[in-house]
This record gives sequence, structure tokens and C-alpha cells, in this order.
Amino acid sequence: MAFTLPELPYAHDALEALGMSKETLEFHHDIHHKAYVDNGNKLIAGTEWENKSLEEIVVGTYQAGAVAQNGIFNNASQHWNHNLFWDVMGPTGKEIPAKLAEALTAAFGSVEKFKEDFAAAGAGQFGSGWVWLVKDKDGALKITKSENGVNPLCFGQTALLGCDVWEHSYYIDFRNKRPAYLSNFLDKLVNWDAVAAKL
Repeated sequence: MAFTLPELPYAHDALEALGMSKETLEFHHDIHHKAYVDNGNKLIAGTEWENKSLEEIVVGTYQAGAVAQNGIFNNASQHWNHNLFWDVMGPTGKEIPAKLAEALTAAFGSVEKFKEDFAAAGAGQFGSGWVWLVKDKDGALKITKSENGVNPLCFGQTALLGCDVWEHSYYIDFRNKRPAYLSNFLDKLVNWDAVAAKL
């Protein structure tokens, strides 16, 4: 199944006042994400993966324990990761729904403690990668982090929230201040209604 670049669910300038500039979205969505789509399509053409779903490709090409993942996985996983990333941000949904707040409090002690731990995990991810709020196979909410394009699908987890900590995600707006980017992401960019819908 060919990968397609989704339209952003909001205008390129919709997050400007919330800390993510039009320029960042033009580079990040229109160039970086498009490259994963284009390269992924080239790599799966004529292979056993050509007619598989995106999720099947991510799970099927992931190599546990590998120092570096293969090209099909890298592009497919990054396509999946970015689809989720655009979906969990937006100009609306700034109040955390009660059921999500309750779940976060039960898992982490409080919503604020969740935010603190999520930001710390993202700041502590060495090099490029992602930080996630996941529902594990046992139903428990957990914060995880992953290198490069590795994502929760690889471990049988459900991703509720994901934040891109590759530098291209924040360098235009925050330069090298990853902790400030993460705090801004949680406080201003996340659409908590979209996160709650994944519970």
C-alpha cells in the first residue's frame, strides 16, 4: 500500500502563537515528512511489503537488538510517527479531559508529575528519537523513549502521545533548547482531546 503524505489537520500557521512556527511546519511536514513518504515508497516497491499496511510494515521490518534499523523500517516508522505527531497537536483541545486526567493521576501521581516525567524522558533521549505516553499490553500507562524512528508498535504498545525530539522538530523555534520545546509542547501544543480519544 503506497504511503501518502497526509494534509496537516490545521493550517501551517495555526500553531504560531503556541510556539510552533509556520516555517517549522513547512520544513518538518512538507519536506522532512514528505521525504519519509517518498523514500518509503521507493524502498517497498516490488517487495513483499508493497501491499501491506503501514502498521504491518513497521512491525514486520523492526529488528530487535539491531544497532541500526533497515531503510524500509526507518521510513515507514517515521511516516507513522509523524502521522501521530500532527494528530496530537492543534490549536484546540487545551483542557485535559477528566478521564485522561484521572488515568494520568492514577499512573503517575498527578498530571503535573506526568508532564515533568515526560519532559525529562524527552530531554534525556540521547541524540535523535521520540518520547511517548503509551498504554502497555497490560493496560498500564507508561512513559517511554526510543531512538531514531523506533516506536511503540514495535513493542505491542498503544501510543497515546508522541513528541518528536529530532532537532528538525524544534531548532527553528527553540534552537538547541530541547527542554523548553518539550515544556511548550505539553503546555501549549498538545490537543488533549485527541490524546484522550486514543485511551
